[in-house]
Amino acid sequence: MCGRFAFYSPKEAVLAVFGVKLPFDVVPHYNCAPTQLVAAIRAGENGEPEGVKFRWGLVPSWARDAAIGNRMINARAETLAEKPAYRNAFRRRRCVVLASGFYEWHDPGTGKVPHYIAPADGRPLALAGLWERWTQGEAPLETCTIVTTAANRVVARLHQRMPVIIPPDALRAWLEPGQPAEVLAALLRPAPDDLLTWHAVSRAVNSPANDRPELIESTAA
Repeated sequence: MCGRFAFYSPKEAVLAVFGVKLPFDVVPHYNCAPTQLVAAIRAGENGEPEGVKFRWGLVPSWARDAAIGNRMINARAETLAEKPAYRNAFRRRRCVVLASGFYEWHDPGTGKVPHYIAPADGRPLALAGLWERWTQGEAPLETCTIVTTAANRVVARLHQRMPVIIPPDALRAWLEPGQPAEVLAALLRPAPDDLLTWHAVSRAVNSPANDRPELIESTAA
């Protein structure tokens, strides 16, 4: 499960790591929550990666009500090709959601404690995602979901699932339509154990109303 994440990496860092120039300024967010607009990269009409913004919570094209997206913030990697809500997007509309890190909650026996998980080197992450365009409302709505897989050994100490993280050198392979199933399957795996570190943070992150740099700071004495 990935229900909250942060994205505050400057657009220059996105260009340096992924080779994609974002067409919008990055406003730092330390508590991205479902239904909010999030920064992403998809294949453009010319096939080249492009920066876009999606509302987080996928609304399938056939949905009668956009509210369905409120509970479709994550998609399990193991069933993408089977679930009606995801299988068409998995074939044709893959994306990555940009993040600086993400949160998971762990209960040590005294209540759930939030933890911030991020790369040790501070580079931005590309979280595997799917996107859809819903046209049954007053205006077209583009939405996304984040793909999750089994946790690696580091994240498993906190939670049994984690977002699929697409390496920079595999970005185009993930985005390009028509990729063979075996190519995509090879990317839907846990991140290397040495990529991420984590620390406990304030429970203030529990409220989406809180969005400030202090949320990612360690609460360790």
